[in-house]
Amino acid sequence: MNLDDPSLFHEFDPDDMLGHIRALPDQVEVAWELAQEYPLPPEPDRISRIVVVGMGGSAIGGELVSALVADEFRMPIVSVRGYELPAFAAGPETLVISCSHSGNTEETLTASAMALERETQLVAITTGGKLAAFAREHGLPLWTYDYRSQPRAALGYGMTLILGLISRLGGASLRSQVTEAVAVMRGNLPALDADSPSGQNPAKQMALALVGKLPVVYGAGIMGPVAHRWKTQLNENSKSWAEFEVMPELNHNAVVGISHPEWIGDRVTVVMLRSKYDSPRIARRFDLTEQLLRNAGIEVYHIDGIGEGRLAQMMSALHYGDFVSFYLAMAYEVDPTPVEPIAWLKARLAEVRDL
Repeated sequence: MNLDDPSLFHEFDPDDMLGHIRALPDQVEVAWELAQEYPLPPEPDRISRIVVVGMGGSAIGGELVSALVADEFRMPIVSVRGYELPAFAAGPETLVISCSHSGNTEETLTASAMALERETQLVAITTGGKLAAFAREHGLPLWTYDYRSQPRAALGYGMTLILGLISRLGGASLRSQVTEAVAVMRGNLPALDADSPSGQNPAKQMALALVGKLPVVYGAGIMGPVAHRWKTQLNENSKSWAEFEVMPELNHNAVVGISHPEWIGDRVTVVMLRSKYDSPRIARRFDLTEQLLRNAGIEVYHIDGIGEGRLAQMMSALHYGDFVSFYLAMAYEVDPTPVEPIAWLKARLAEVRDL
């Protein structure tokens, strides 16, 4: 498992997932400027609630944005990962943001049609496909971007376009946070990138520590959806089982389930994502939970967000996790790009349209 061998990357990463991970700060920078140019919903002053519709890599952006602005944006932002909108999502007071990287996600297309029937305001964010055609047919605001990759590798576009839309609706003044987040991610690249040797590269070290283990990622507040992102990146890039938990909820259930099966101590590793924005009570909970886990023989690592702003804290930890998922894929000698089980499921579902 020599993660400093360039031939390993050439053999197992033919579609350059590593390049997409490196490009995350560039994506954020470009998408922020795009978001300043695109059309707003027709009646922005009427909007009192926002529903972000999406699946997988196209959905996590809404969760990240919702956590980021929760302390200053007065409108609720709800993420829907499925076919149906909640009953409250109706009328022009609701803005539905439909996100699909390919534009062909069936759950998102179904929910978008429901939003149109309920006469909500709707913005489509996509590279094209059926969602773009749907938006054009019905004269809806269409926010497109051109980036060829797996959906999860285009997070910088999917998240930042939502962020830009929220900012223009009066949610928060976010330009300075975006600028800092981009700078922090770029500043971290020399330490995390493939040219940095394992002895000095914390992402490579973390990946090696996770080999043969079941990773469970903890987060709180703004780090809750970042923990979710770590989990899904480990699933899709590393082809590894992984889970995530959110503090303080995990203190009311998960901490009891650390005794059985008896092999848990040898096979589970917990990664705690911590932030300067964790409240003192949450910070104390992390410390005490780490003590409980170590007493049970469970390995614990913690990653601290970097930067002054909330977005920099989130994105620095998220970018770190993306690199970890890539290096874990290399350690397992698997191609991080294809997601064959997902493709298989979509093909089988396409065979039957009337379910």
